[in-house]
Amino acid sequence: MTANWSVRFSTKAGRQYERLRKNGLRPSINDTIDLLVLELKSDGPERFDWPNYDKLSETTRHCHLKKGRPTYVACWAVLNDELKQIEIYYVGTHEGAPYWKIQLYCCKGGNA
Repeated sequence: MTANWSVRFSTKAGRQYERLRKNGLRPSINDTIDLLVLELKSDGPERFDWPNYDKLSETTRHCHLKKGRPTYVACWAVLNDELKQIEIYYVGTHEGAPYWKIQLYCCKGGNA
């Protein structure tokens, strides 16, 4: 049996998560995010079974949470592979996703 991964939200992603709770969608985007977090904790950062999963860089990944308009996505980074640490740094609409920050995020080790 392998050890579980530690999963945390960046400060910004935590605020985004709370804002999404109030949007009234059913099933809730938060329910989908909670499921993703459970899978990340138990199975690690590779989520090939999630819609539009993609490895954006050596340490960052993303997947779709809800298709349609708007499309909701989650982005996360492996902070430390050896210590099994993951940080979710974005949850929200595809249009607002910080794909352009990926290299900055990777180089600074989070908190972009």
